Amino acid sequence: MSRVSTRLALNPEVVLDAALTLFAERGYHGTALSEIAEALQVRTPSLYNHMGSKHDLLRTIVDRTTAAVLADFHRVVDPADPPAEQLRKAARVYVHRHATHRREALVVNRDTGSLAEPAFGEMQARRREHEHALRAVIADGVAAGAFHVESPALASFAIREMCVSVARWFSPQGALTADAVADQYSGFALRIVGAP
Repeated sequence: MSRVSTRLALNPEVVLDAALTLFAERGYHGTALSEIAEALQVRTPSLYNHMGSKHDLLRTIVDRTTAAVLADFHRVVDPADPPAEQLRKAARVYVHRHATHRREALVVNRDTGSLAEPAFGEMQARRREHEHALRAVIADGVAAGAFHVESPALASFAIREMCVSVARWFSPQGALTADAVADQYSGFALRIVGAP
């Protein structure tokens, strides 16, 4: 693609997508704006017509991703369901997102700490909201006698870490689909909490 045709197609989403790919591959601090410009076949100053700063790109990626994770949880988890069904759905959707949005997951889990305040605090609060919601499902299951685990907090941590790891190894060209991995991992989550 020529430099001119690329420049005509340039817009904020194209710049963000290029940054996302490079951040996922090299890390936020390992990526220079000049490398984003090179990937888009434009000069670095041209990027500023479509973005504010490199930090703004990271903030947008983390903001969109953490919001989507929380929205996923609330979309699938129905408080009227039995705790085991709530946990199964919560784990399944979390794994599925990490398998199908690997670049975002890698960037958020590695580079959120590079955000400046107040963005860092806002994103951490959203992540804590998700963690507390998952922990509450487990605690409710323990209280109801459906789960048998000593520490809902530790179980929640183990489940989240297990799900997050999918982004590091999953490949769409692998033997298992994202749906198959999500189904199996949701079963693992239920075993962690001692569900029958």
